[in-house]
Amino acid sequence: MFLLSRMICVQWTLVSAVLAGSAAVLAQAPTTNSDVVLVQAEGEGTSRELALKAALRAALEKGGKQEIFADSKVENYQLIHDTILSRAQGIVKDYKIIREGPVAGGTFKVVIEAQVSKSVLARSWGEVQNVLRQVGRPKILVWINERIDGKPEEQSILETNIEERLLKSGFDLVARTAVESARQKEMADAAAQGNVKRMQAIAKGFNAQIFIAGTANANQAGMENLYGAPVVFYNCDVQVKAFYTDTGELLASKGLPNTRGGARGRVGYSPQAGKMALTNVAGELVDQLCEQIMMHWATAISAGGSLTLEVEGMKFKDATQLKKLLAAMPGVQEVNMEMSHGLPTYRIKATLGGEDFAEKLSEGPFEKLLDITDVKPNRIQAKAK
Repeated sequence: MFLLSRMICVQWTLVSAVLAGSAAVLAQAPTTNSDVVLVQAEGEGTSRELALKAALRAALEKGGKQEIFADSKVENYQLIHDTILSRAQGIVKDYKIIREGPVAGGTFKVVIEAQVSKSVLARSWGEVQNVLRQVGRPKILVWINERIDGKPEEQSILETNIEERLLKSGFDLVARTAVESARQKEMADAAAQGNVKRMQAIAKGFNAQIFIAGTANANQAGMENLYGAPVVFYNCDVQVKAFYTDTGELLASKGLPNTRGGARGRVGYSPQAGKMALTNVAGELVDQLCEQIMMHWATAISAGGSLTLEVEGMKFKDATQLKKLLAAMPGVQEVNMEMSHGLPTYRIKATLGGEDFAEKLSEGPFEKLLDITDVKPNRIQAKAK
């Protein structure tokens, strides 16, 4: 009896050991497959939201560093890279905040642990690359009316910072020097008055797909004695907006009131202090403005961009037939039509670029209805047959 009890005890001990071993194996088994990378990343910003966005971008970059972001020789690498990072919140689904809080300098820091899927990242890379093959790199015209004490500055500090940031991300730019003097005055007046249609017309003349315009003003804000030295202070207010040239659709908007800057001086007037205020505002505004542009660009890639089709001389019956044909086209998600004096205008949400869309409009049932006369990345013009 004792021997039997001992045998049962030994057998139960072995079974328990096996089960415990199995449990250990299960506990040690990775929670992710080889497609998912677990990374820790941190981000810093002027608010919790901006810090979290920065942390998610850092996690995405870490997760794709070896395979996805390794080849910097790919055409349009930087634009693809920055566009994907702007989509970080949509790509990094599983993350947890390890710690967060304010840090020295008045900023906020967030540290996260995130799971990054390499296959999702690779798919996003392919989507962006395909769109760039279709529409090319967007060309951007930047125009900021900058004034210190009401006097215009020929070389805008804010404009230069925006251009440098966009060039770094891989966009093409229309240089201010390429805009002849007569057009410069037109653009300056239009920007000062907020005349979007006039700015739109000028941007079209330079084949810019996006235009950015705004105002930046630095004005005297008194003097203070700091550590025994007199310092002149200026306050700066800025308002900048970005638009799609073809449609006039608002792409991004950013304004910052009363950013302060100072320089040593013994009189209230100091251009150096004004420039310091403009320089101080540039860092935060440029990053946030460009982030908005990149996010909108990324959304257009995943959810479909906006296209406008204008058809001259078409009857209402044919226009409604064309609307149905457009709605049934692969890649088209939404079609809205307006008609005035024989000119139907179609606002189309699609994952196709202007060139590819125009190609489809020149074949099949569309060939009997339309003659394409002009093709731009976001706008196509045609005549009814």
